Amino acid sequence: MHQTHEKGLAVPLRYCLYSRKSTDTEDKQVLSLESQENELMRLAETSNLNVVKTLKESKSAKDPGRPVFNEMIELFKSGKVDAILCWKIDRLTRNPVDGGQIQWLLQNNKIKCIRTFEKNFLPSDNVLLMSIEQGMANQYIRELSTNVKRGLRTRCELGWRPGVSPTGYLNEKHVDKKCQCRVDPKRGHVIKQMYEKVAHESWSGRKIYRWLKEIDFKTHRGKHLVLANVYLILRNSFYTGQFEFPVGSNQWYTGKHTPIIDKELFDKVQNALNENYIPKTESKEFAFTKLIKCAYCGSGITADEKFKKLKDGGTNRHVYYFCTRKGKDGCQNPYINESELINELIELMDKVDLDEIGIKTRIEDEIKRFNKFRSGVLGYKQDKSSPEVDVRNYTKYLLREGTLIEKRELLACMQSKLALKDKKIHLTIK
Repeated sequence: MHQTHEKGLAVPLRYCLYSRKSTDTEDKQVLSLESQENELMRLAETSNLNVVKTLKESKSAKDPGRPVFNEMIELFKSGKVDAILCWKIDRLTRNPVDGGQIQWLLQNNKIKCIRTFEKNFLPSDNVLLMSIEQGMANQYIRELSTNVKRGLRTRCELGWRPGVSPTGYLNEKHVDKKCQCRVDPKRGHVIKQMYEKVAHESWSGRKIYRWLKEIDFKTHRGKHLVLANVYLILRNSFYTGQFEFPVGSNQWYTGKHTPIIDKELFDKVQNALNENYIPKTESKEFAFTKLIKCAYCGSGITADEKFKKLKDGGTNRHVYYFCTRKGKDGCQNPYINESELINELIELMDKVDLDEIGIKTRIEDEIKRFNKFRSGVLGYKQDKSSPEVDVRNYTKYLLREGTLIEKRELLACMQSKLALKDKKIHLTIK
């Protein structure tokens, strides 16, 4: 048994058993949490080690800030434990910040022993050996990230965009054809018709959405498109044969997939959409203007801000929403404070059917796209236990804490129009 000596008496070391399993690919060959714990407990029994605390964590160690790891560090600082039992050093850390904490505690005798399945690390040992192991773990993460980015960039340069193909295309399932896709024979022609109707017949996104409902258009997953999906399709240059990856990087590539539309048609649609786009005002920006109608006269709801001076010298900003005809044509719809309006919208989210909140499918689809991207492109193990999306609470969070753009996008995804009457929000048929 590992011991320290206190006034001539042998005192057994108090071990903290720490096991970690990351969900990242670099850890897929490592024993699971249960296997690590079982193996280490057998080691503790055969070596007569005094394990007083068991901690386990499912989180990558490439970045600092793991909650369970930090809990273990606090145990050492408070003197409640004085030794670590883990499978390997890379289970403890793969970044220099956490590695520095471990080394500092070891050098200052707060950690009296780090026991792994292969070796021991003691305060009296040469710290260089431990630094080398930690550095190798950290370098492995850095090289893995570089290799993944290089692999994705190479696929883009070959003309194949990583990830799940947009509606209208089908991904090839053969292993030797990763990221490759072909035009969906059941849906590709509908995508082209969507563009043609906007460009040549001046259809709006909402009219396209209603038309798709009428013809019972569904994705290959068997779901109808929501309004937000319609606009995403109409803005996606992938259908012209060009794509940007990652999105927002301004790195453009020419794809080898078959274009569904030409660049001229795509540009016409962008011009049509931009004409109907609600631009931000440079001087004043409000979250809910031009998204709500007056239930009395049918006019739009606008907003203005007022500032009130406080006794301490500061100011309070108040935003009020009101009908554009109020004070001019005698509309009787009263003002409503923005905080009251947000409370009304939050109450509305509890009453509406979940299908009314068009952002639900968008969130779920993004999670599925992300998981398929990880599995199909990066080789990560498919996670079938994706968390259930609490759409109602998510919408409430956006209304309270979201950015101006997020709030506007949320209301734009509502399947019905919003109307304001006597400081109450109602849904109306579009």
